[in-house]
Amino acid sequence: MPYSHLLVPSDGSDLSMQAVRHAVALAAALGARITFFHAQASVPVQVVGLGEMLDATTMEALMSASRKDVERILEESLAVARQAGVRADGEKVMSDLPHQAIVEAATRLGCDLILMASHGRRGLVGMLIGSETQRVLVQSPCPVLVYR
Repeated sequence: MPYSHLLVPSDGSDLSMQAVRHAVALAAALGARITFFHAQASVPVQVVGLGEMLDATTMEALMSASRKDVERILEESLAVARQAGVRADGEKVMSDLPHQAIVEAATRLGCDLILMASHGRRGLVGMLIGSETQRVLVQSPCPVLVYR
């Protein structure tokens, strides 16, 4: 079954950006299009548990930096697709449940394949997030290709 619309979630980690490049190569070979996707947490992950120590101005500065990081991730992904001549767009949503946002986006956009990295950020951030890829595998409405 040829795939025509890939959903490619990325958190900006090295592995997820490798998955982006792999997805672009696959889309080019299939003549498919890509929607790059990012689910931004309502509170940046690096400050979870520190909320009581941050004032509103500091929190807004962190959120602004997080939004800029998301824009950079999507723009880098779109640039890879443009360079390869692959039709692509980007979408971001606010969600504290990235796996749920990914599954909902795949359904809403009519994607027939999700291609994502096997894991994202490491260390404490990775422990707090858990395995979003595993959750997507369990709940996805379409096939999932895991890049590792």
